[in-house]
This record gives sequence, C-alpha cells and structure tokens, in this order.
Amino acid sequence: MLRRPCGLFALALLGAVPAAAQRPAIPPDARVEKVFAGGFFLEGPAAAPDGSIYFSDITNPPASGWQLGHIWRYDPLTGAARIYRSPSGQSNGLEFDAQGRLVAAEGANWGGRRITRTDLATGRATALAMAFNGRAFNSPNDLTIDELGRVWFTDPRYSGPETIEQPVQGVYRVDPDGTVTLVIADAGKPNGIAFAPDQRTLYVAVNDNGATGPLPAGVRARPGLSAVLAYDVAADGSVHLRGPLVEFRTGGPDGIAVDTEGDVWSSVASAQQPSVCTWAPDGRELGCIAVPEVPSNVAFGRGAERSTLYITARTGLYRVRVGRAGYHLPATPAVRPD
Repeated sequence: MLRRPCGLFALALLGAVPAAAQRPAIPPDARVEKVFAGGFFLEGPAAAPDGSIYFSDITNPPASGWQLGHIWRYDPLTGAARIYRSPSGQSNGLEFDAQGRLVAAEGANWGGRRITRTDLATGRATALAMAFNGRAFNSPNDLTIDELGRVWFTDPRYSGPETIEQPVQGVYRVDPDGTVTLVIADAGKPNGIAFAPDQRTLYVAVNDNGATGPLPAGVRARPGLSAVLAYDVAADGSVHLRGPLVEFRTGGPDGIAVDTEGDVWSSVASAQQPSVCTWAPDGRELGCIAVPEVPSNVAFGRGAERSTLYITARTGLYRVRVGRAGYHLPATPAVRPD
C-alpha cells in the first residue's frame, strides 16, 4: 500500500522569537507539508539510520475490525509509505539505538505492554522489559535512549481494558544488563521523554487527563498536571526533579524531541489550536507551529533532513523545515557474536 504527499499547509507563528536569536528556531518561510494520510491514530515518529521515518499507527481494535496496530516506514526520497510490521503490539513511541536497531514501546488496548528491540537486518525482535516486580506495565508510551545504551520509558495509562497492576504511572530505566528500575514516580502521568544533548537533563512531558480510559458521555474527569518537567541525571542513572521547563493552562504536551542546541520541541494537544512549540533550555518560548490536526509526537530527520521536523497528528504525518538540527545518538557499530 502506497501513500504519497497530500499537500501543503501554511505556517502560523503563535509565539514570539527572541530578537537576539541569530537563526530563528522557526523560519518565517517555513511550510507544514502533509506526507501521509489515512492512519487511525499516528504516534512515535523516529528516523532510521538510512533517513527513512518509522511511525506507529495505534488502532482501536473494536473500531478497526480488530486490527492490532501497525508500524509504517516512510521514504522521504520517494514519498512512499509501506507497513513495516503488523501487528505492532500496539506500539507507540519508537526510537533507534546507536546500533541502528528499532526500540518500541508497546502499549495496552490488546497490545504487548512491553519494550522490544528489533534488528532491522534480520527482523528478529527481543523483549527488553516485560514487567516490573512481577507485574505487567500499565501501557508503555514513549521512550528515549541515552549514550550509555540505557532505555528510559514512560508508563501511563490512557486506554485499554487490561487490569492496571502498577501502583504508579512512572518512568523506568532499562540497563544494558536487563535490569529494570523505577526512576520517577512523582511526574503524575508521564508521556513524552527525551534527553538533552549533554545527557545531564532528562525532559518528561506530563499530560494528566484525569482518567485511565474513556468515560461515559457527559462525565468529565478533573485534569492534573500538564507540563514539561526537567530532571537532573546523575552518573549512576538516578534523577532529581529540577522543576518545570514550561507549564500549560490549556491543552498539554505529548511527544518531545531535542535539537543540537538543547532546545525542546513538543507537540501540544489542544483542540483549540493544535501546534508544535519549542523552548530554550531556560524555558523561553522560541515559537510555535500551527498543525492542521491535533499532534501527538515529533522527531527530527537524519542526514540532509536533520533540520526537518516530522510530526504525527491523529491521521496524518507532516513535516516542516525548521532552523535547528535534531540531536541523535552517535552511531556505534553493533557487536555480533562469531
């Protein structure tokens, strides 16, 4: 099945860019381009070493004829997209490690509720984390990988009929030896996650909608904290809350990415003004991009597209050229047994 570019959307700047900036984070002539359409609920874009973009399509099984999620691969050179894996285990966040292997956070709603890693050369997948203290995870949502090869992932619950077994909606760290550690339990309802380029700051997007699943018509929950939090990271992998980079009164952050200058980019899930915004490490807003659909996640391309920001937004995949280059893990050749 092929999907090709579907048109252009004008850019709207919602936030002011500091006059002192030599290069604006969002150029005045930037344009948001739709490159894929027809997903159920798109999430987790990630740039592969070859420059292609992998992203998740989270299906609602009862409403989709019991489809159990897909992972798509989009080729920026041809504009074509094909399903790479189906079912996906209801994968959400995706990331490539330093050896070019695809790491996926598989969520609930008839999904895997685990972290897996796939060797693209062989197609073989390995489970990195399947439970904590003998109990299934809530619904692994998003992940990031540090330069020591440790996988950090968020574990909230937004939907799914499975029993919730963990006492908190936390953030976990998976060490290279397979040890799984709960490192953050004070973030409320963590969602997106990303490291600063210097590896000393971990950013966690918090979007507490007040519920762990759909509510009856006319019944509303009280939302909790909505913010991007900054955590100091110690050499041993422990973390300490520094405080919010930014807090939201309406809407909330979802997926996040960082550029080489340390700026943080986040999708802002607001029905009133769907957008992607960026902040400097000191919390200054550098600008916002209007998106035609409510966005879910963001990721920078690679190579010639390192300054292209990819955005998953409900049913579509979008891209926009920005004034920053994305940060990616330094490549490390895989060590294979003889």
